[in-house]
Amino acid sequence: MNESLAAAALDLEARARAAASLAELRFSIANDSHAVLGFRQALVFDARGRVAAVSGLAQLNEDSPYLIWLKRAWPWLAAQLPEAGGWFAPDGEALAAAPGDIAEGWREWWPAGALALPLARRSGEPLGWACFLLEAPPPEEHAAVIERVAATWAYCWEMLAGKPRRGLRSRWQALPPRRRRIILALLLAFFLLPVRQTALAPAEVVAVDAMAITAALDGVVKTVHVRPNQAVKAGDALFSLDDTTLRNRLEVARQAVAVADAELQAATQLSFEDSRRKAELAALAGRASERRAELAAVQAQLARVDAIAPYDGVAVFADPDDWQGRPVVTGERIMLLANPARPGMLIHLPVADAIALDVGAPVRLFLTVRPFSPLSGAVSETSYQAEVTPEGIASYRLRASIDGGDARIGLRGTAKLYGGWVALGYYLLRRPLAKLREWSGL
Repeated sequence: MNESLAAAALDLEARARAAASLAELRFSIANDSHAVLGFRQALVFDARGRVAAVSGLAQLNEDSPYLIWLKRAWPWLAAQLPEAGGWFAPDGEALAAAPGDIAEGWREWWPAGALALPLARRSGEPLGWACFLLEAPPPEEHAAVIERVAATWAYCWEMLAGKPRRGLRSRWQALPPRRRRIILALLLAFFLLPVRQTALAPAEVVAVDAMAITAALDGVVKTVHVRPNQAVKAGDALFSLDDTTLRNRLEVARQAVAVADAELQAATQLSFEDSRRKAELAALAGRASERRAELAAVQAQLARVDAIAPYDGVAVFADPDDWQGRPVVTGERIMLLANPARPGMLIHLPVADAIALDVGAPVRLFLTVRPFSPLSGAVSETSYQAEVTPEGIASYRLRASIDGGDARIGLRGTAKLYGGWVALGYYLLRRPLAKLREWSGL
């Protein structure tokens, strides 16, 4: 071996030992070995056949046509190489038998042949390959040098990669049969452990016995006398409708009653002198009664302009500015009158998280303002038909009571619902099995 070749080999081995990472070692294999082989291009593949380094490239572009072709060509080339590696130069017949576009890519990008050297651990487990593209087989002296250096590359690769991680299958097979049976029994017992089904859902504190305060007649909201969540007493005014039209109708109805009464009185006086006037008295009396009925109806409507609280409670509604000046129709709900002494939960349980729940199932409510002080309760009402919430999620509507605790109406949080007892295996696999059934249609 000449001195320059020996010096190049020593330099390659020194660079390999100085590599601080696998990426640095692979880069050195692909680029520094040019002094020994004078290749057109050098490639480094890992044990899975992935391109790890290419000479002349600091960073690989995975989307380049050349690297895409390499991913398809390397498995075929690795299958043609002997276990110990060596020189490989396929003839036209061998290339023609190659699958896909391997032959076309070889002629476009690769020279006549390739020198491939396997890199393996001391135990024989493969680490990767070093592949050098050459126009002709390398001289024996150069090939011997690069093979000796390849042993150093493999050792450094092994040290940098660390101990190989054993797969679960190999670990399982290494266990004694008795220990396997014990582990299987423990796993079976673990999956049969009884656990309680639970589900999380958004919830809100609402009143259990709230009364809807609606518009008593068609009109326009003139004034809202209370603020949102304000406590009111029985008899307090909640809101008023505009009464301008009704007062005008009241004045017209009064004038019509006065006119009808005057006509009836005049006809009564004339009936003493003219008997023919007596036939008109019944019609005029009916007209006067009709006008009085109209007046009473307008007065009754005017008395319903102001909405009065029927009992003590809390006025629950949004912004009063949204209602003032807004036209409403008879029966339209404007606010709720809630009893703050009897709060409850309104829960929207998503269909995807639904579990079997019966009336009386326990619930815990974790309020956003007090996440560490949950409120306890029980399911009191369940719906059998899912509805789409304002957030666009199909959910079941549930109601639950609250056992004591300070729960202001309007507070929001997350409710944890507790269902029946099931095996732990069912609890863990319920969602994956439901997804599999949904995907497969079984």
